[in-house]
Amino acid sequence: MGTDMSTFTSLDARASSSVSPAPVPRRRRRPAFIRHIGLTVFALFVLYPLIWLVISSFRPAHLILSDTSIIPDRMTVENYRSGWTALNRPFWVFFANSLIVALGAIVGNIFSCSLTSYALARLHFRMRNIYFGIVLVSVMLPMHVMIIPQYILFSKLGLVNTFVPLVLPKFLATDAFFIFLMVQFIRGIPRELDQAAMLDGAGPFKTFFYIILPLMTPALVTTTIFTFIWTWNDFFTPLIYLTKVQIMTVPIALRTMVDAESTLGIGELLAMSVLSLVPIMLFFAFAQKYLVRGIATTGLK
Repeated sequence: MGTDMSTFTSLDARASSSVSPAPVPRRRRRPAFIRHIGLTVFALFVLYPLIWLVISSFRPAHLILSDTSIIPDRMTVENYRSGWTALNRPFWVFFANSLIVALGAIVGNIFSCSLTSYALARLHFRMRNIYFGIVLVSVMLPMHVMIIPQYILFSKLGLVNTFVPLVLPKFLATDAFFIFLMVQFIRGIPRELDQAAMLDGAGPFKTFFYIILPLMTPALVTTTIFTFIWTWNDFFTPLIYLTKVQIMTVPIALRTMVDAESTLGIGELLAMSVLSLVPIMLFFAFAQKYLVRGIATTGLK
């Protein structure tokens, strides 16, 4: 009986080895160069406005709107020279103003939003879920709804034409998007770390500053990047609060340049617009890997 079973087993093994697997049909793959050509055409289509902006900034002012060629016949740097002092002061003043507002907004958002998100994610108190719901609802609330009462408040306090209305709300955790971002990140940190810190005698603040905050680096970097980009490009809020030329930010200065020079200053406007994009592009180039890492680790996909 044992001999028969071994014979059957060897026959089954030979039969299974003799049967070759069915060939897997191969998908036809398009040549790689076709995909590369498509991506290149799409990239040129997306980057065309930026390319036109840079090239037109070197054209003579009277040829910008009439010359439609991609490569200009004449090139000059006069637009940059005249545009740098178009508003009777060096343009670096407006860069400094935008930088002050952006840095203040970054510090305010990191400080206030991190504390608020820690309280909503870790601490237990009455109506915590209701408060978090209010935060989520405020994400969908347009800022234009609140701008009038805020302007009346800051006007009565005599803070119009200062940087305070642009920076102070950031210290009060008004950017609900970053609160939601950090809450989701903190919820992914094991609670055993908090319990171990409490056993060592640490209170909520020590637990936050020594345990949670160092682990929140990806979320803090993401908040820093988005806050800088949004604040630097913000046009509406500075337009409401800033009317003096010496404290204007870059977007408001560019708008004032159009009003002051009309169509004759189009070359200066394009030149200064190119310079205003440089800080954003450099900042994004250095922080791109941190941005991707921060978004991936905070669950915002």
